[in-house]
Amino acid sequence: MESRLKIIACIPAYNEERTIASVVVKTMRYVNEVIVCDDGSGDLTGEIARRLGAKVVRHERNMGKGIALMDLFTEAKKFNPDVIITLDADGQHNPDDIPRLIKPIVEGAADIVIGSRFVKGGEIDAPLYRRFGLTFINFLSRKLVKSDVRDTQTGFRAFTLKALNELESMESRGYGVETEQLMLAKKRGLRIIEVPVMIRYKGLEKTSKKFPFLQAQDIVTTILRLFIEEHPLRYLGIPGVALIILTVISGTYLLLMFNATRYFSIPIALITLAALFTGIMLLITAIILYAMTRLTKKMQL
Repeated sequence: MESRLKIIACIPAYNEERTIASVVVKTMRYVNEVIVCDDGSGDLTGEIARRLGAKVVRHERNMGKGIALMDLFTEAKKFNPDVIITLDADGQHNPDDIPRLIKPIVEGAADIVIGSRFVKGGEIDAPLYRRFGLTFINFLSRKLVKSDVRDTQTGFRAFTLKALNELESMESRGYGVETEQLMLAKKRGLRIIEVPVMIRYKGLEKTSKKFPFLQAQDIVTTILRLFIEEHPLRYLGIPGVALIILTVISGTYLLLMFNATRYFSIPIALITLAALFTGIMLLITAIILYAMTRLTKKMQL
């Protein structure tokens, strides 16, 4: 442990009684304080962590990883730390990598450090379907963030207190929180460095509390939300205009057909009304989001 620095470890945990003890004990070798968020566990996760000396924040029901991290960060700030570390409670992350993780912050070279599976020297023993899913999600996240971060989804990270303060506006409740952190960090001009680590899957009983497809859906939904919030006129305004143009075309066709045949097509009328209503709603939403985005940017200047 760096004697000159105050280092706090934050561990979100949900039903991890089988692994929480080893994670907490190993992490304590390298940090001043371990804080665990027991996110509505139905087992002894929180009790085990508390008896081992960790400070435990308890949720009465499962709130999601994003909420757990925000509560952990709030608690960590009370210690006025120099470095804050996040790692998972299921044993995927090796606490022995903590010195490597915090080194760029200690040297003053980074505000956020990512423990990466995908840079040179990093390792991952995940099954093929997880590798494929991570590759796809990393691609989407990099498109949103416009950065060269290779591993956008790892929860093994280190932050300066300055970085944590800049990330206070996070809104993601679930697994999309890692992507939102990177997006906000990029917008705030924070320095991000990746260091190689080993992320372990084999030999662990269960590394996800959600079905993998649902977890990926959660992340992709967050990415799409962030895309739309960043560029509302492009992703909502243009479709809205297109639907209104469709309304004009279908409405004109409906009237011409009625004048020629005296037949009023109810299906075409319903399609026209639905396109008009949807187009107007998309345009209104796009304008509101655009105005809010501009206002937020001005307030941050």
